[in-house]
Amino acid sequence: MAPRLDWLALHRQHSNTFASWIHRQFHYEYAGQPLPDWQREFAEGQDNGDWKCLIALDHDELLGGAALAKADLTHRPDLGPWLACVFITPEARGKGLAERLIEGICAQAKANGEKRIYLHTQDQSAYYARRGWVVLERFQAWEKDQWLMARDL
Repeated sequence: MAPRLDWLALHRQHSNTFASWIHRQFHYEYAGQPLPDWQREFAEGQDNGDWKCLIALDHDELLGGAALAKADLTHRPDLGPWLACVFITPEARGKGLAERLIEGICAQAKANGEKRIYLHTQDQSAYYARRGWVVLERFQAWEKDQWLMARDL
């Protein structure tokens, strides 16, 4: 049976786990934010809409997720919403889960009346380009090249 997608707000027991995966995967972005602070911000984000997260579950096992974020890039507060926090556990990769989650986030943004959604990535620009995202600019952050991308909804 294919993993099911659902909102993290309905499965709060997974919030700290997913937040810790994101904190570890994108450690350069959280260098100044201790894990407990991020876990609290992320959990609150399920209610205040800052980090509305869609997760993939196999029964009750968390396999990954993606978030619809209000703000995800400090130097571009003019842009949003954002696709953020895309992460699949290593053992669940290669099965199209990320794509399902990304499409779910885009569908939610569209349902919210948004016309465009943004993301930034340092190593997955080709993956997103194949899925209809366009590069708006390249920039330097966290001592690496980053790609700012967008997709019309």
